[in-house]
Amino acid sequence: MFIKELSEKALKLGFIAIGFSRPNIPLYFEKFKKWTNQFEMGDLAYLKRNLDIRKEPERLLKDLKVVISLAHPYPANKPTTNDGYSAARYSNPTEKDYHIKMKALGKQLGGLIQSHFPESRSRVCVDSAPILERSFAAASGIGFIGKNNMLIVPGYGSYCFLVEILTTAEFNIPSPRAIENRCYSCTKCIDSCPSGALKSPFRLDPSKCISYLTIEYKGDITKQTAKKMGNVFFGCDACQEVCPFNKNGLPVVCLPDTDDILSMDEVDFESSMGESAFKRAGLKKLQHNISLIKQIKE
Repeated sequence: MFIKELSEKALKLGFIAIGFSRPNIPLYFEKFKKWTNQFEMGDLAYLKRNLDIRKEPERLLKDLKVVISLAHPYPANKPTTNDGYSAARYSNPTEKDYHIKMKALGKQLGGLIQSHFPESRSRVCVDSAPILERSFAAASGIGFIGKNNMLIVPGYGSYCFLVEILTTAEFNIPSPRAIENRCYSCTKCIDSCPSGALKSPFRLDPSKCISYLTIEYKGDITKQTAKKMGNVFFGCDACQEVCPFNKNGLPVVCLPDTDDILSMDEVDFESSMGESAFKRAGLKKLQHNISLIKQIKE
């Protein structure tokens, strides 16, 4: 009954999938470890740290009994400007950064767990704690990892955020049954990668990934990179846009025009975009990205 109640509340909160697994060594841990040693990680070097925690998630929460994996959709519409530029689909200047929003939703479910198991402790993880979220999501049976390394939820696709709730509450869970990979012979994601970062199935070179270079990378992108970005100045959805499991919506004008972004100061940015996902890149990086794309087009 508890799992049914928890699942029903998750659906009411907007989650499209929920699954349960035990805190065992994650699926694909050895592959993840090999990946971090195989490529230059640059400003993602933090992924090489805390491998002991990634291997043993109970280090994140003492007496951990269950890992709850959840998927929450984000719009399939591409955010655009009036002057024809765009950003990754999960970004919206009018909404708070997804880390904040998803953690708040996860804590609501954590409250329900607490009400059933008063002595329990829970921890909500959203793309920040050293846990292999896609591995646990796949192990729980809510989706499979595609050749582009994204978790694909059957019937929906990969345009979704992942949330994990770690809990010490002890309850029976359904036997997790991982979904087989359904990419089969399809290589559309690999073929469409504009920078060649997706070298082969499941093999990503982060130093070439446009999403990384336009957001996480602390340096400035080069003209060579800008030529491959098209009109997208924040992130990249290329490998998802061509995926047969995804349904792409129409562009939605919800971003300030690029000239407005270029003329912003930090105060303007903070008031209009500062609580959104764009904060991860920061104003100066957004301005540099836009400026370079425009130079290429001139």
